[in-house]
Parts: sequence; structure tokens; C-alpha cells
Amino acid sequence: QVQLVESGGGLVQAGGSLRLSCAASKSIISINSMGWYRQAPGNQREMVATISNGGDRNYGDSVKGRFTISRDITKNTVYLQMNSLKPDDTAVYYCNAKRGMTSYWGQGTQVTVSS
Repeated sequence: QVQLVESGGGLVQAGGSLRLSCAASKSIISINSMGWYRQAPGNQREMVATISNGGDRNYGDSVKGRFTISRDITKNTVYLQMNSLKPDDTAVYYCNAKRGMTSYWGQGTQVTVSS
């Protein structure tokens, strides 16, 4: 079992920045990959960014060049730095961890970008 606790969401104006954090209850090196997903009202959940235990990163097309995923192995924490935020980035952001065949989710944190 992996517990994930997100923090860092909030309200920001368009063009602003936020940093999300996701603290895992297990060593993130033992986790195959971690990532951030988001879901806006009426939309399906979509991948924002992922990082493998080897450090390979992937980004959704809509956030490339604006968002950066990183990790601190000593703190078992993954971060999502979000810059140049747009109103379309408004959503609940969920942390995800994949360990073997099992996927774990955090409780979600709301990000609202005002125009």
C-alpha cells in the first residue's frame, strides 16, 4: 500500500505559478513511476506529467514547456512546478503512483486559475 498526500493547490491569476507537492509513504525509488493527472468538471482525467524511477519524464501536450515534474528522493516527494498558468489549467490535480500492477491515487488538490 502506498499513501499519497498532495499539497500546494490554490487560486492564482493567469500567468502566475504554483508548485504542487506529493509525499509518498514508501520510498519513491521502489515505485515504478509517479505522476500528476488532472480532471476538470465534465472532462476525463488526463495525464499532466510523469516521472519513472529511472528519472524519465513525460508531459501532456498542453503543459509542455510550462510545467516541470521533479522529485526529491530523500523526502519521497514529487513536485509539479506550474508556470504561465492559464484558466484552462483549472482542475483537481491528483498524484499517482504505479507499483507493479497497482495504481495508487492521492485525494486531489484544487487548482483554480482566474482570468
